[in-house]
Amino acid sequence: MSKNKVKPLVTAVFASTLFLSGCGLFGKEVQKKVDPPKQVTETKANPTKETTGQNEEVEGTVSTELYLINKDGLVVPQTLTLPKTTSVAKQALEHLVANGPVTDMLPNDFRAVLPEGTTISVNIKDGLAVVDFSKEFKNYQPEDERKILESITWTLTQFDTVKKVKLQMNGHELNEMPVNGTPISENLSRATGINLDTADVMDITNTKPVTVYYIGGEEGSYYYVPVTKRVSTSEKNNVVAVVNELVKGPNSKSNLASDFMADVELLETPKIEDGKVTLNFNKSIYGSFEEKIVSEHLLNTLVLSLTEQKGIESVAVTVDGKAELVNDKGEKVSEPVTRPEKVNTGSF
Repeated sequence: MSKNKVKPLVTAVFASTLFLSGCGLFGKEVQKKVDPPKQVTETKANPTKETTGQNEEVEGTVSTELYLINKDGLVVPQTLTLPKTTSVAKQALEHLVANGPVTDMLPNDFRAVLPEGTTISVNIKDGLAVVDFSKEFKNYQPEDERKILESITWTLTQFDTVKKVKLQMNGHELNEMPVNGTPISENLSRATGINLDTADVMDITNTKPVTVYYIGGEEGSYYYVPVTKRVSTSEKNNVVAVVNELVKGPNSKSNLASDFMADVELLETPKIEDGKVTLNFNKSIYGSFEEKIVSEHLLNTLVLSLTEQKGIESVAVTVDGKAELVNDKGEKVSEPVTRPEKVNTGSF
């Protein structure tokens, strides 16, 4: 999917489930569905619950991001409704196992990440999740090795109590993956990246990673895909680097798209204050719309991408210094936009 291919679909597609307002990417009704119940949040903060390895169910359900593999081999978050439990991290990983409890819940064109029959225990303490897999963990295809690392890391770090991840198999620490020998850093984190794209990088030593979100899927089932790209270390401002990569768009050989036109530019240096970044764009941010309307695809990928940056919690957008924006649902975007609790909660 090219950048231009997605353009005509914007107004019709996005209106169904994603509503952009001052409180976040989702409207209030959807927000209630994805906000973790207080009971679950409190459970996550208690590492001894995870240490037991028990998966005791309690009444109700909880929305959880599972990083699954799509038909193009990309690792993509999909938010599924799971039974509420005292071991949310362990349950999330168990739902990454092929032919396991996730089987009947898998979205179309997605598959589980971990080998069939893999059993798991999780011990969380001081921000570190130590995951111990059974011997079945090594029964995966070599081409899935990096994807498995990314899926485990990003699935676990959605929880507030997990900042880093350490892997074990049968109680022994893994310093490299068991099939293709991919080295495993001492403590995995989101800084490790996801869906790495180095296609245009000549000298990786003078680059740094930034993660941006592009649009994947097909009409009726679009979703956001995080991609880690390498940008020059000469670009000191990570916010500018993220915006530039969104404008540049995804690898032309991928099936991803960006809703940014090639002539979109920042008119001044982004301002960051109290967790809010303010961006002032030229009028090209309006894209191909005849009226002064900003697409929700563009706004949502912008917010998802920038809130991956440390210290950024919300995004305010102006055009030629004016904040009177309207999205393609005819709604005013007058307040800074925050990141949703969960990503890709359904088709749109």
